[in-house]
Amino acid sequence: MHEKDHSEALKARIKSPKRASRRMSMLLGAVALGALTTGAMLQSSFDVGPTPAYAQNLSAQVPAATSAGFADVVDHVKPAVVSVRVKVAVEGASAEGFDLRQFGLPEGSPFEKFFRRFGDEGQRPAPRRYGEAQGSGFFISADGYVVTNNHVVEKAREVEIQTDDGKTYSARIVGTDPKTDLALLKVDAEGGFPYVSFARNAPRVGEWVLAVGNPFGLGGTVTAGIVSARGRDIGAGPYDDFLQIDAAVNRGNSGGPTFNAAGEVVGVNTAIASPSGGNVGIAFAIPAETVQKVVAEIKEHGAVRRGYLGVQIQPISKDIAEGLGLDDAKGAIVARVEGGSPAEKAGIKTGDAILAVDGHEVKNARELARDIAGFAPGKSVDVTVWRDGKKREISVTLTKMPGEKTASAETGEEQGGKLGLSLAPASSVDGADKEGVVVVGVEPGSPAEERGLRSGDVIVSVGGKKVETPQDVREAVKELRKEGRKAVLMQVESANGARFVALPIA
Repeated sequence: MHEKDHSEALKARIKSPKRASRRMSMLLGAVALGALTTGAMLQSSFDVGPTPAYAQNLSAQVPAATSAGFADVVDHVKPAVVSVRVKVAVEGASAEGFDLRQFGLPEGSPFEKFFRRFGDEGQRPAPRRYGEAQGSGFFISADGYVVTNNHVVEKAREVEIQTDDGKTYSARIVGTDPKTDLALLKVDAEGGFPYVSFARNAPRVGEWVLAVGNPFGLGGTVTAGIVSARGRDIGAGPYDDFLQIDAAVNRGNSGGPTFNAAGEVVGVNTAIASPSGGNVGIAFAIPAETVQKVVAEIKEHGAVRRGYLGVQIQPISKDIAEGLGLDDAKGAIVARVEGGSPAEKAGIKTGDAILAVDGHEVKNARELARDIAGFAPGKSVDVTVWRDGKKREISVTLTKMPGEKTASAETGEEQGGKLGLSLAPASSVDGADKEGVVVVGVEPGSPAEERGLRSGDVIVSVGGKKVETPQDVREAVKELRKEGRKAVLMQVESANGARFVALPIA
């Protein structure tokens, strides 16, 4: 490779292969991690329940690849791959719903805050503008569960899927996991959908793979290549562990499956390295093992629960290993122990080298992050540390990761629907006051969004009662329902001041 060509290649950036442009920056160099505030996924298998007699597990019917190529494999698995079409709100309206342009005022005008805070309560919000985005996905069960990428649906107002035979269905988002860029959808329609299975074993470097998806909105497209590498960290998130493949993957392939020669899913296509936005032979897929764990958690709990140890760590270099008296540069050294964390309560100290968790040897800091959060909150684990020239076993009871979405303010299925809010105690959110409940998510199209609630707002009281946790909000709503109220009055504080918001609960 010429020096100029090599220089140009180094400019390649990681970006999501989605039709709507999305760029993800590659993180370079060593990172001093607050890594155990995050982690990998709970290790559990995805249970799709009993299979209806009319359903077809397409992966189980795939014949071995022949000299004719992969045509037989494609014939069997392609019906399970779908196009995911998303209606998204276009940015541009002001944050509180007022369109300042109707008053002849540009964005950023000195009067903007005035209109947002003191504008006519009866003013109708400016109409939203909507655009469309497309990605890919695939059925994993006969009853309509579909896997795709989080970045395909994260701003969705509406979601629909189109099958290989041209049929279109509405889909709802069961849950998402931004940290691994995965989402689980559900098509609520009668009939057994053709589906595919996940591979039991990880692919080896050099094995053939097939990528199936909807590149550039063209519809079902198949490309072939090999697994180029495993365990890639591309800086896309805290748990990067990608398969690198050279099968052609482009925008619109996001969320589509990568198959092995047996027709089993070995990964979910999620990113490409490209200076131009097109395929250059380097694509990245989330391994099937990770996908199964995340999907199982979302299906059961609506979100991924991750264990929390509460330490900041850094890799152990050869020099650090020599300074600690370790034979190998493996594991992770504790740079800081968070106050009040499970680690502090268990007796882990700054300077300890963590070598293993529950008997599993830790190779590096990133692996430790994944291992710790692979356990459910409340799990007791044995952490092997190196301190003062000898090994010690320390039992630690993990807790839930602070700052994660802790609950949805659901009124309960038996009570009819939800408010459309995801909440967390203010005390667990960095930068928030210690009182109240912080809005960390607002469902598109929900009553909460329609009435101007935004992420970052703090709910101080509900129905006149102070609230400190999402559970307090749910209980207050339930009580008001029992009293026959048709709306709940919330006292909300934001950067624009305090206000009251009435949400319908009938």
